[in-house]
Amino acid sequence: MTAAPAGALVFIVDDEEAVRDALGWLLRTRGLASRHFDSADAFMAFLDGPSGLDGQPACVLLDVRMDGTSGLELFDALRARDAHVVMPILFMTGHGDVPMAVDALKRGAFDFFEKPFSDNALVDRVIAALECSRQRLEDLRTHADIRARTDALTDREREVMRAILAGKLNKVIADELRISMRTVEVHRARIFAKMGVRSAVELANLVR
Repeated sequence: MTAAPAGALVFIVDDEEAVRDALGWLLRTRGLASRHFDSADAFMAFLDGPSGLDGQPACVLLDVRMDGTSGLELFDALRARDAHVVMPILFMTGHGDVPMAVDALKRGAFDFFEKPFSDNALVDRVIAALECSRQRLEDLRTHADIRARTDALTDREREVMRAILAGKLNKVIADELRISMRTVEVHRARIFAKMGVRSAVELANLVR
């Protein structure tokens, strides 16, 4: 049985208390923590508040039809923020709402479940969504780290790095930039140190 990522959290957004409680209990049987919201507006207020998301893997179990702001309207609001990229959305829908859920799937929702659904199947997909969230968060942190390293380079070091990535030899780089071979070597060493790599191959793999 696949385990959820450490610290993962499932947000349940449904206007029926009985449904929220039942889903919360189901998730607890598989060791999953959840937080419940009785409306789309309450969930958005939470996201905009001081606590909000704290960088942990998360997903949303979202009812399509709710009083006030619908699940689909909430989904569109989350998409506008690209929140669904790191916080996958799983819809819960009645039979009549399946076409709408399928459309949402095409627009980036992670999955949908027609009521009544299989408890085990639902939790398995929730765990898959949480793992997807973990991977996407890790990718974002990696990209941010690479960007920070690149930003630490001087303009000249960026020029030399582009030439290195193009596979040019030190002599060619020196000629093109009208600097000495020794200066190229110094820049290369500094680039490797700042980027945390030991070779041009590692550098290319890092920034590809």
